Amino acid sequence: AAALTTQGCSRSPSRVRPPSIDAVAAGAAAMDQYDTNRDGKVDSTELAKGPGLNAALANLDRNNDNAVSADEVSERIRDWQESRIGQTSVMTTVTFRGRPLAGATVVFEPEAFLGPYVLPAVGTTNEDGVATMKTEGTDAPGVAPGLYLVRITKDGANLPAKYNIETVLGVEVARDGDYALNDQNGPLFAL
Repeated sequence: AAALTTQGCSRSPSRVRPPSIDAVAAGAAAMDQYDTNRDGKVDSTELAKGPGLNAALANLDRNNDNAVSADEVSERIRDWQESRIGQTSVMTTVTFRGRPLAGATVVFEPEAFLGPYVLPAVGTTNEDGVATMKTEGTDAPGVAPGLYLVRITKDGANLPAKYNIETVLGVEVARDGDYALNDQNGPLFAL
């Protein structure tokens, strides 16, 4: 019995740990990247250039001033870390002109201020426009908690740059985000 227990444990996948993010450094880096007027916060005008921050505004803006400070970014990162979730399943749906967009590549690109340990996730939409996201370099589907730019491309579809090269799309992956991570549909991107 002991041999079976030991063998069973050795074959199970190892626990995925949350990415190592220095919360204080990430908050400061977010300000360096997006606070263009240097007033100590990323306001509504500046949020338009920060799709990941903008997508998570409801969870980041703890003082309800419609802006994001370095401390608020740091606090949100600590929330992810305290959840102890290293990776969670995420499915996303993409429509184009009201119809499912099949065969599109969806990339969740981590906001640069999160540092090098949060990796991109990629998925390809099926005939229903649904993509299961998978972190690059891993075997199982899933995405680490974080703020991501979303880039959507499809050969021959000629999608506007605002959905890929100059993306305005963002998403927060978190257990308490704006959508349920176990929801079959996940975030919807209607192009």
